[in-house]
Amino acid sequence: MSQFDVTIIGSGPGGYVAAIRCAQLGFKTAIIEKYATLGGTCLNVGCIPSKALLASSHHYEELQHFADHGIEVSGEVKVNLEKMIARKQAVVDQTSGGVKYLMDKNKVTVFEGLGSFESATSVKVSKADGTSEIIESKNIIIATGSKPSSLPFIKLDKDRIITSTEALKLKEVPKHLVIIGGGVIGIELGQVYLRLGAQVSVVEFMDRIIPGMDASLSKELTKVLKKQGMKFYTSHKVQSVDRAGDKVTVKAENAKGEIITLEGDYSLVSVGRRPYTDGLHAEKAGVKVTDRGQIEVNHHLQTSAANIYAIGDVVRGAMLAHKAEEEGVMVAEILAGQKPHIDYNLIPGVVYTWPEVAAVGKTEEQLKAEGIAFKAGSFPFKALGRARAGGDTDGFVKILADAKTDEVLGVHMIGARCADLIAEAVTAMEFRASAEDISRMSHAHPTFAEAIKEAALAATANRALHV
Repeated sequence: MSQFDVTIIGSGPGGYVAAIRCAQLGFKTAIIEKYATLGGTCLNVGCIPSKALLASSHHYEELQHFADHGIEVSGEVKVNLEKMIARKQAVVDQTSGGVKYLMDKNKVTVFEGLGSFESATSVKVSKADGTSEIIESKNIIIATGSKPSSLPFIKLDKDRIITSTEALKLKEVPKHLVIIGGGVIGIELGQVYLRLGAQVSVVEFMDRIIPGMDASLSKELTKVLKKQGMKFYTSHKVQSVDRAGDKVTVKAENAKGEIITLEGDYSLVSVGRRPYTDGLHAEKAGVKVTDRGQIEVNHHLQTSAANIYAIGDVVRGAMLAHKAEEEGVMVAEILAGQKPHIDYNLIPGVVYTWPEVAAVGKTEEQLKAEGIAFKAGSFPFKALGRARAGGDTDGFVKILADAKTDEVLGVHMIGARCADLIAEAVTAMEFRASAEDISRMSHAHPTFAEAIKEAALAATANRALHV
């Protein structure tokens, strides 16, 4: 029987990073993965493949505007979806292979099979060939991630009525893609197929898309995507989704109680994700699971069983790969006797559309609800020389600062390169910078990052220089 200091169940970003950090700290470490490839949802059917398709479709979209830059392209330009999907898979394979390399480099033992508890210190690995083996481990980290959610009355056939997993490997560009859910995943994949020529309609129960982010970001993204041709049906409650041959019919009720009908050839159900604990048998280890299917943990990510921890999508908090990574490192360092800390308020959120959307800290809505007096400063990308030079003038940066202390409480941005620009805001807030601190930092000219400095100036007694 194999024995380890730490065993991780699940090899997604949280799991594999936890394994690496445990190995670095001198623990004999094992990781269990039910699939043949490492990396979990993010690397295989989530973050990485979706960004590959977003990149490919963005290149195609840019081609339509080459003439604006004095570049004339003659001849027919066509989308080869099969090659696009193949490139996506090559990126996935390379990235997953990189995780396998890291496991080997750090001497982490990899077990392929479904991991399930036999007790608080033993895990059964059930393999694809029907055999199984038991692993003994002093400590265990649950990192089993999440799966796409659906609605009770929707029958997912994974052919025409699909989840994000199937949307990443379609064999044709939809004529009309009806997306149920206006969150991050639906909007990103919607833009991929919109660029490739599909008609895209988004049905959202809430009164706006990306409802978890600052309302100003939702408003701006809606405006830009409408300009690109995407249609939105917000404040609509889906009543039914039916398929007849190649036709999918979605019926939804609007705020007035009226039923609208949308007919498409594909419907993407993108209503969030659920924690995945199927087959884990957590009860055998004395691990409590909430009514929502989440593993119950304390502020050290420790479960009701003292030697078992849980991280990532399977516990409370935002379902983000980088949040899972931070939690994986935190647990490893706790096991080593260190005292790490995560400030969950400073974990950024990003939507990888174009323009990109990114945010960290409190939204205006949250600050108002909490009764915190704040001041706001915004700066539009259209006022930036670099943005005009590149033709990426949509969007803005908004900084929210405490009305009395000037400490930055939230940064919200939409525009080119915002997925990368948000790191400056995270760094500033980690060191509890004031808006004035940011405004006095030199930012290279011309850059997109100047919008952050200008927004900080705007929040500091309305001192923006270029508007």
